Amino acid sequence: MPVTFTIDHERRFVHARAEGLVALKDMEALLDAIVVENALPYRKLFDGRRAVGRYDGADIAVLAARINVHAHIDRRGALALVTRPQYAQLAERFLEFGRTGRPARSFLEEDEALRWLEAQPEA
Repeated sequence: MPVTFTIDHERRFVHARAEGLVALKDMEALLDAIVVENALPYRKLFDGRRAVGRYDGADIAVLAARINVHAHIDRRGALALVTRPQYAQLAERFLEFGRTGRPARSFLEEDEALRWLEAQPEA
């Protein structure tokens, strides 16, 4: 499975990691799980440094639109994306599409992302 994750209800935190080839359907499965587990308001860390995205700009727009729909379901917690330098621009594009109503940033280091997430208010 290219995207694995844990949802910690006690800490109100979602930690997802991607490895290998990741397609739109893999990201949609993660989003579905977050909704089903009532974890939309939780802080989220997505580490994609070991992944290769198998999607284009249109897929990113579809994914961001789907995430924005979630804003109508429940509050959304802060999102930190950890990526490799060559994907930083794509991560920022995604965040611009899906940032509405919540803090969201991209990072190159997981430790920095975690520190930033911990400083964000709960949704």
